[in-house]
Amino acid sequence: TNLPKSGVDRTFSTADYAVFGSLFLVSAFIGLYFAFVDRNKKTSENYLLAGRSMNGWPVALSLTASFMSAITVLGTPAEIYIYGTMFWWFMISYTIVAIVTATVFVPVFYKLGISSTYEYLEMRFGRSVRVAGTCAFILQTVLYGMVMYMPALALNKVTGLSLIVSIVATSLVCIFYTCIGGMKAVVWNDVVQCVVMWIGFVAIIVKGTSDVGGISKVFDINSEHGRIDFLRFDLDPRVRHSVWSIVIGGSLMWLSVYAINQSMVQRYLSCRNLFQAKLSLYINDVGLFFVLGLASLGLVMFAVYSKCDPLTSGEVKKSDQLIPYLVMDILHSVPGIPGIFVAAAYSGTLSTVSTGINALACSTYEDLIKPVKPDISEKRAVLISKILVIIYGLLGLGVAFLASLLDKVLTMALKMFGIIGGPLLGVFFLGMFTPMANSKGALTGLIGGLMAGMWLAVGSYNYPPSAEFTRALPLPTDSCVGLNVRLPLRGCNGFNVINVTAAVETPVYSGLANSLYALSYCHYSTVSVLVTCVLGILVSLATG
Repeated sequence: TNLPKSGVDRTFSTADYAVFGSLFLVSAFIGLYFAFVDRNKKTSENYLLAGRSMNGWPVALSLTASFMSAITVLGTPAEIYIYGTMFWWFMISYTIVAIVTATVFVPVFYKLGISSTYEYLEMRFGRSVRVAGTCAFILQTVLYGMVMYMPALALNKVTGLSLIVSIVATSLVCIFYTCIGGMKAVVWNDVVQCVVMWIGFVAIIVKGTSDVGGISKVFDINSEHGRIDFLRFDLDPRVRHSVWSIVIGGSLMWLSVYAINQSMVQRYLSCRNLFQAKLSLYINDVGLFFVLGLASLGLVMFAVYSKCDPLTSGEVKKSDQLIPYLVMDILHSVPGIPGIFVAAAYSGTLSTVSTGINALACSTYEDLIKPVKPDISEKRAVLISKILVIIYGLLGLGVAFLASLLDKVLTMALKMFGIIGGPLLGVFFLGMFTPMANSKGALTGLIGGLMAGMWLAVGSYNYPPSAEFTRALPLPTDSCVGLNVRLPLRGCNGFNVINVTAAVETPVYSGLANSLYALSYCHYSTVSVLVTCVLGILVSLATG
């Protein structure tokens, strides 16, 4: 049966709460374990960089877990459900990113023996550029605190799990284990969370596939509705997902995360040598292939709802509620499984938030406090780092509540996250590849790139791209009973999902709105990196 069973009471059972609760208990326990084991090693390096002693594989799983934030867990399958399989070209982007990061960026950071990425900027350009880079990173990561709100909202709508309880519980558990256990607790918790996410995904894929009648049936239904599509080679940069926008734009977008973002780099630096750090990147790349494979859940979901789409029929309001809806729909009879899935979505959040607050503490201490007060004792340094973890954790909690009050803020915040990364990547490019770049050029480039990015974000937010470029695929409603078709909504995840039903006309724009603002989100980084580099080189030559 493909029809939504509206009358059925689908809420969390006791078993689900038990499974979900045990995730939080395990996380807290790992924090306590490392606090106890490392009780005699009170150095900031041990606390923030795991004493530079980690092996490649746990770090790789940790990188994969942070990548799989709740936005990935809830957003990517919905993305494939609505737009089809073009998203899988990102496999190429991830591989390019892993190779470039491992061969170009990580060796530089290792040779310099730094703790924070932005230390490099001071060595190359001077103090002002380092502070500017650090502040941009802090803003970017605090804004990203809104990821706590996203799973809470989607799950609250579908399972009735209280919003406030889940946001507070998430952030307190994160603060607790990151504060007492430091980097080791963050990495090993990520390993656990990564496994939980995989189990959650596999459980739904297996159940959904068997409900529909096997893997070949899933593919038949999807290709019948034009969902299986890999061959879009449009050169137009406005097409949301073409091979070029994903391979070029997507690579730059993820390079700004993997190559220079403190949350990521801090983990390569916690490896015991350069070989292990490179290894972690390559294993992580394999991990990301798995993640994209698991996103085929979008195809399974489409097969399950191929007669009646829950979005158009009004069963769910936004695209990121599709997955929780599916889970409660096909798995509510199996106690504990919805709990595993909810735990999976929250694992994504826990790993992203704990990594974020740990990196913020490291960056603030190394980049803003230590240069001003270089003679702090190691014991004091650890204490300051712990206090910073608590402050940033609570700040993230505040930002998440802000997002719950202002729904539109979320879309903007996620765009900002992408926009700040591009110019920072541009500054590193200037530093590493252009000998003539100087600090005036780097600063001007950074500011120019940020302004260009903000302009794009605000423009595209006010003038969402038309259906001609987003290419959402039609969602079937032929067998819905008592249909109440709604107007399209913009999804609150970073993908800006627009559900286009055949009856709805999207407005037609001209001028800037149809050229610059219609640019694929994949190319935001491309534009801001280019603006930063060109401005930086020109100003450097003029002031050189």
